[in-house]
Amino acid sequence: MNKQIAGLALIGTLLISGCAAAVHAVKPAASSSVHPSGSTRAGGKAPVAGTAAFSAWGLKPLAAPPAPPKVKPVKRRAGEPVPVISDIPTKDKVVFITFDDGAEKDPKFVRMMRELKVPFTMFLTDSLISSNYGYFKPLQQLGNKIQNHTLTHPNLRAKGAAAQHEEICGQQTKLGKEYGSVPRLMRPPYGNWNENTRTAAGQCGIEALVLWRESMQIANMQYQRPDKKLHAGDIILAHFRGPGQLKGHSMTEMTANMLRHIQEQGFAVARLEDYL
Repeated sequence: MNKQIAGLALIGTLLISGCAAAVHAVKPAASSSVHPSGSTRAGGKAPVAGTAAFSAWGLKPLAAPPAPPKVKPVKRRAGEPVPVISDIPTKDKVVFITFDDGAEKDPKFVRMMRELKVPFTMFLTDSLISSNYGYFKPLQQLGNKIQNHTLTHPNLRAKGAAAQHEEICGQQTKLGKEYGSVPRLMRPPYGNWNENTRTAAGQCGIEALVLWRESMQIANMQYQRPDKKLHAGDIILAHFRGPGQLKGHSMTEMTANMLRHIQEQGFAVARLEDYL
């Protein structure tokens, strides 16, 4: 799936079993370094998991991310439209993992994330999580933020302004009530949005619409760029999916494959909200 941003205009979509990509590129900026896995982050931040934890999941350790930037490279300015991004402007050799929807609720995934200490962001849909809000609380308690993915996962471009407002603001209210924190970020289902989406998002307190650069399938990633490689600041899309959607494979198998791709390309995983 290959797309570019041109004045924050949508150019193309790609359906991927529950979401379709509509992506916008952002140019890189400032640099920093990474540190060996098992060490603490620069600036004395929280340690990443060491070799033994990764080995238990059949993985090689990831590099530790650098300290978060003192000034976030993406920020909504007063009076401006909500920005639409698919990557973060940074020269830090980091990528950002996001999980969408919330349909699969695998306890083994909670254990995996607790042991590996890999940061990620959850974009959750109420209709898919309302049967078990509690599943996501241990993941939140690990420091992973819960963000907005609408109430019912519609194609927002097919909805009028009032309906989009309800989908976004309604989910702000639901998530704030259930998880004690109102989201700052929102991902439009299928990556589909229009100017009504940006207006509604801004009215509902959203600071950015977050798209993606790569999407994780079962064993492989789908890349947008012709070089089929990760780039600094890329946002990766994955889903809370189980064997029914993953052709008999588990969510932890999919996640392990994703981390393997990231490690093999020499990237660390940083927390999206530290940069956005």
